[in-house]
Amino acid sequence: MVVLDGIVMGPTHCAYDNCTLDLTNACGGSFCAYHENLYGAQCHVWGCRKQSVDKTKACDKHQKEWFKYTQQHSRQHLAGVRRMLQRPGVFMPWEETGIKGNIQPHDENLTEPEQKNYFGPGCFYCIETVCAPCGVVIAWAKFAKSESPTNILQFLETVYPTEESQPNYICIDKACLVLRTSVVNGSWDITTDSLCQKYCNPAPLDGSAPNLVIVEYDKDGQPYYKRAYNTQACEQLNAWLGGFESILKCLTPGNFSWFIHVMLFYHTKYKGKRVSNPESDSDNEM
Repeated sequence: MVVLDGIVMGPTHCAYDNCTLDLTNACGGSFCAYHENLYGAQCHVWGCRKQSVDKTKACDKHQKEWFKYTQQHSRQHLAGVRRMLQRPGVFMPWEETGIKGNIQPHDENLTEPEQKNYFGPGCFYCIETVCAPCGVVIAWAKFAKSESPTNILQFLETVYPTEESQPNYICIDKACLVLRTSVVNGSWDITTDSLCQKYCNPAPLDGSAPNLVIVEYDKDGQPYYKRAYNTQACEQLNAWLGGFESILKCLTPGNFSWFIHVMLFYHTKYKGKRVSNPESDSDNEM
C-alpha cells in the first residue's frame, strides 16, 4: 500500500501558456529567456501585441489593468491579506462579513482560473508525494496547474511503470474521481462493474485483505477489527513541509527542487531509523 496526497506550494515559473521554465528575472520578471525575447517588450495582456509603455508591462489601452495589478500586489495590500490569513474570523468595521472561501470537494472536477494577463509569473500548484504507511517518502513531483486525476495517474505511471511494480492498494482522498478517470482512459487495468465495492473498500471484513484489517482486543478482552495502516502519512508529511514555506517561497525553481529533495531525503532517513529501531529516542533529531 502507498498513500498519495499533495500540498499547495510551489515556486514561480514562466507565465506563458504551458511553459514551466525558470524566469529570466526572479525579482519581478514574468517570462523565461525564450519568451522574454519574444514578448518582453510587448503588452503583457493576453492577446495584445502592442508595445508596452516605458517602465510598465502594458500598452496605453491596458494601463488600467496594469495599475490594478500593481495596487493588488503592493506591500500594503499583501499586508492586509496576511492579516486576514492570520486572523480568519476577524473583520474590520469597513469590511464585508460572512466572506467564505471557495471549498473544493475532493470528488469534483477542478476548473483552472482563466488567465487574462502575464503581469506576474506563473506558479506551480502543488507538491505531490507518494509515501509508505510508515511515512517513508517513495517519490515526489511538482504539479504545474492542478492536482487533476490525469496528472495523478501520469505521476503514478512514472513511479510504477510496470504492472509488477504497482502497489496492491493506493490510498488517496480523491479515490472516486481518480478511479473513474482511470476506467475511462484505460490505465491501471481496472475493468469491473463493482468498482467501488471491490477497489474502494478500505476495510473489508470478509478476510479478502488481511493486510488491511487486523483483529485487536479492547481492555475487556473483546476482539474488534482495526485498520492496519496509517492513511495520514502524507498529511503528516505535508504539515511538516508547511513549516518551511516561508523559506521555500523565496527560492528559484532549481533551488526549490533541491531543498525539497534534500528535506524529503532527510525525512525518509529519519522515518527509516524509527522503523528499524522503534525504541530509539529520535524525535529530538528533527
